[in-house]
Order: sequence, then C-alpha cells, then structure tokens
Amino acid sequence: MKRVLITGAAGFLGSHLCDKFIAEGYFVIGMDNLITGDLKNIEHLFKEKNFEFYHHDITKFVHVPGKLDYILHFASPASPIDYLKIPIQTLKVGSLGTHNLLGLARVKKARILIASTSEIYGDPLVHPQTEEYYGNVNTIGPRGVYDEAKRFQESITMAYHTFHGVETRILRIFNTYGPRMRLNDGRVIPAFIGQALRGEDLTVFGDGSQTRSFCYVDDQVEGIWKLLHSDYYLPVNIGNPDEITIKDFAEEIIKLTGTTQKIIYKDLPMNDPLQRQPDISKARAILGWEPKTGRADGMKITYDYFRSLSTEELAKEEHKDFTKYIH
Repeated sequence: MKRVLITGAAGFLGSHLCDKFIAEGYFVIGMDNLITGDLKNIEHLFKEKNFEFYHHDITKFVHVPGKLDYILHFASPASPIDYLKIPIQTLKVGSLGTHNLLGLARVKKARILIASTSEIYGDPLVHPQTEEYYGNVNTIGPRGVYDEAKRFQESITMAYHTFHGVETRILRIFNTYGPRMRLNDGRVIPAFIGQALRGEDLTVFGDGSQTRSFCYVDDQVEGIWKLLHSDYYLPVNIGNPDEITIKDFAEEIIKLTGTTQKIIYKDLPMNDPLQRQPDISKARAILGWEPKTGRADGMKITYDYFRSLSTEELAKEEHKDFTKYIH
C-alpha cells in the first residue's frame, strides 16, 4: 500500500485530497496545525484504518515514521483575511515549512507536489496567464507575504530538484471553490453566499470589472492527481479558464440564492489583481486534463452546502485567536 503525507489536511483543498487518496486505496497521513484548518473537515476519516492525523506545525522539524511514497504540501493560509493577520507565519510556512518537507522527501525518496498559486502572477500584465509569465508582484505590499512565500516555495522546490535530484511537481492553483470552504474568510464565493444568506447587501470592491475564473473542487483534485502521477516537473496551471467579472458574478449569486439584496461598492484593496484567467494549454497537452464542472452546477452544490449550515454558523463572524502564532 502506497503512503502519502498531505499537509494542510484539515483545510478546504487538503481535506478533499485526503478523501481522494483514501478512495484510491492509499494510506493517508494528514498533518495540520489547525491555524486555519478545521477538524470537522476530516472527522469522517478518523474511523478509516488507512488514515492517521498528526497535529503539527511544519515550520518545525517534520518526522514521519515509515516509508513515504508521496508528499502533497498544501499547508498555508490562503485567504487575505488569514495571511494579513498572520503574515510572519504565512512566510514561514512557505519557506521553513517547504524546506522541512523537501528535506523529508529527500530522505524518504518520496515524490513531492507543492501547492503554489496564481497569486505568483500578481496583478498580471499578460492575459491569460501562462506558466512562462514571471508575474507583476509588489514584494513589500500587503499581499507580498503570501505572493512571495509562494514564489520562494517554487524556487526552493526547483533547487531541490536540480541539486538533490528530488522528484518534484509544482501546481499553480487558480480560484477553487466547493463544499468545506469557510464563511467569512475573505474569498469571493463564501463572502457573497454568506452575505446573501444573512440578508446583507453583496460587497464588491472597485467597480466590479476585475475578473476571476472559478474551478470546482472535484476538477481541481483530479488535476492535482494527474499532475502528481505525471513525469512533468515544471509548473502547471490548474484552473478553469471560464472568466467572469466580479460584478456579473455577484449578480449570478443574487439570482442563485433568490435574494433581493443589492450590490454595494467599496474601494479596491491595494494590489488586488484586476484579471485572473489561467492558460491551461499545458494541463490539456501534458495531463489530458480540463475542468468538467460548469459554474452553474458547481455553484448550486456549493450553495446547498452553505445553506445546510446552522443559523449560528451563518450568523457568526470568525474571530479566530491568532495571537499565539504571531512571533
């Protein structure tokens, strides 16, 4: 039985990856320090004989007994609210955490896939974004702690590949959505749906002309699976190229939820990207992958998930105590 370590296992994407690898007959070791992850995302796996969970911060030394065939590095704050609250920890998980996991991969002779992001492109001057584009990033801006953590992560991963011969894969994730996203984490979809379900007006930053491209989680997981098992070691975009403006998307949410709220506009945050659309030519050619779930179908599933949450969960704002992680 092959064994895989998945960091960030209690997060949105990490938990879906745990499900996928369990279903495929792997022994899964989930690891998370639960800064932004939630055990409720993986509690259904605790009864599985082929699942173990380690409550651990990967910025500290990482030890996993026994063999490892694969490592999937998905530990990182991913929402603006989170990484602006814990900027140092965000940089550390992308640098020290990645270094620790690459060292573990080298010792275990395991293949490692690291989760990078479309944010390495910054506010792009090239559209759509190809893997060859180097990006337009403000290193000292508020988003720099996340963007640069991911850019360093890619650099050290390539260094381990070329210098130590570690088998590496680099995934560039574009906006992904689906069940288990957190309400009130600052990302577009849960923010809009949460506001709609609470009867609040939908907040659009800027004039709403900025664009995003949303990929349903099942499609993203399938792309990750194919990339991990491919022979390609350079970065690959995995996302849905179906682009939409934020204003049009807000109107779709109002129609989906059947609410009567209006759209209100606020100032655009500093360095917020104005365009985001993946060029997935490499994913199509190398992996034979492209998204299959249309936004209407994926959003209905996601809306039904949020609607199933309790009134208390919908009403509360998250005030997670990050103070113990600020150092």
